[in-house]
Amino acid sequence: MISTRRVLLFLAIACTVHGQNVQSIATTASANPRQPALQPRDQRYRLERNDVFEVDFVLTPEFNQTVTIQPDGYISLRGVGDVRVLGQTIPEASASIRAAYDKVLDNPTVVIVLKDFEKPYFVAGGWVGRPGKYDLRGETTLSQAIQVAGGFRDGAKESQVMLFRSVSSDWVEVKTLNIKHLLKGKDVSEDVRLRPGDMFFVPKSGFANVAPFLPYASLGTYFAPSSF
Repeated sequence: MISTRRVLLFLAIACTVHGQNVQSIATTASANPRQPALQPRDQRYRLERNDVFEVDFVLTPEFNQTVTIQPDGYISLRGVGDVRVLGQTIPEASASIRAAYDKVLDNPTVVIVLKDFEKPYFVAGGWVGRPGKYDLRGETTLSQAIQVAGGFRDGAKESQVMLFRSVSSDWVEVKTLNIKHLLKGKDVSEDVRLRPGDMFFVPKSGFANVAPFLPYASLGTYFAPSSF
């Protein structure tokens, strides 16, 4: 399953960069007085829309059921109605379901078993051989991911590869990396390990500096998904 919202937002950035309008994005982000509310990164999986999981009740199996997270982030539970679990970890969702059933059961024990969920991925865009969304298998560095995406095309700006990494539900961190030095063995620190959901863009030519953090909400003003 694809996180459509984030993929489209990344493509919005990519198209804007290619159109040499990055300075406008940076200005907009810098003018926003709010700062990203950065949190310590939690590596545990967080539930997404369309995820499917089993809810097992250890002591009352008659309440066992399989649920799907709806587009609005809720699941429908037998006997208690709708509960919002979007973005929660498995332990958090278990607690939410347990709290909902406290109204009809005495101290229920709830176990969640994921059945169908979003697989780890990264997105490659810009001046690479095969832009697109790829499975993230094991530990993959940025240079390896570029090769998976077909390598640099002729004219790619290898010294200004942009890595976009989500830091919250509203903000994305932007890093500009010099892969040209890396390929010459000068600075291996630039070869960062990708995390699930990371996105990178390889420009064809130079562009203005980008603010280190961009709000997701501001990016939609520069790109209409219907134009794809």
